[in-house]
Amino acid sequence: MKWRIQHRTRYIYGAPARDSFNDVRLKPAANEHQALEFFSIVTTPTAPFREYHDYSGNCVHHFEIAAPHHSLLIESTAVVVTNPPEPLAWGATLGPLADIEETVKMTNCFDFLGSSRFVEVEPDIWRLAIDATAGIADVWHAVLALMNFTHGHLAYRPASTHVHTPMREVLAKRCGVCQDFAHVMLGLCRAVKIPAQYVSGYLATEQARATHAWIEVMLPKVGWLALDPTHNCQADDTYIKIATGRDYSDVPPVMGHYKGSLQRRMEVEVNIESIND
Repeated sequence: MKWRIQHRTRYIYGAPARDSFNDVRLKPAANEHQALEFFSIVTTPTAPFREYHDYSGNCVHHFEIAAPHHSLLIESTAVVVTNPPEPLAWGATLGPLADIEETVKMTNCFDFLGSSRFVEVEPDIWRLAIDATAGIADVWHAVLALMNFTHGHLAYRPASTHVHTPMREVLAKRCGVCQDFAHVMLGLCRAVKIPAQYVSGYLATEQARATHAWIEVMLPKVGWLALDPTHNCQADDTYIKIATGRDYSDVPPVMGHYKGSLQRRMEVEVNIESIND
């Protein structure tokens, strides 16, 4: 599938802001399953960009605006072709969960096994994961059980959390948004030694109004496999990947600081349309 994505983020300040420094992660990834045909990014007020790649290999655009400004608009446009791998059969077997440590030793995924800013791997989280996978020996079936648990335990409720809500609070409230579903499943997978990373991107649906979040797990014989606990499914050609990290704190679409009033309003608009050649 080919998609055109337009993403606009506008900040409106209560008083003029100045000395604004920002890192933007909005450029979709280019890999064997996703081709980036076009990308542009501009700001108002205008500013030059410096492009670099972070620790996880994500593309970051840095810009600075020193002069006072009442608002800031960041606009990106991308054209992406998605060609995901065939979904893994739900009944497939990949080997004993007990042998997952051998996969860990052969792959560079140690950063995705422990706690991170918004994800906790503590004894009570381990207990939840063990209960959810009770009687399951195969690692793939265990992953599915953890996704089913996350999807069933949490209710999707817009505005019930914010971008800084940790997974423990989400588990207590039993509700959240896609970011929270991802954080909870990350913690459960990591608790039983299954490497899992956070994915930021877009879900190309008519309801898309912002970025979406899902996860990838490292599986023997397969590699990184994308799963969406919010919708309890494997990612398909409607998923457009931007960046990966340990949790949301590694991949926010826009992150920065400025001098000025604490009063500000943020507006986000995302438009996704399919393109027929």
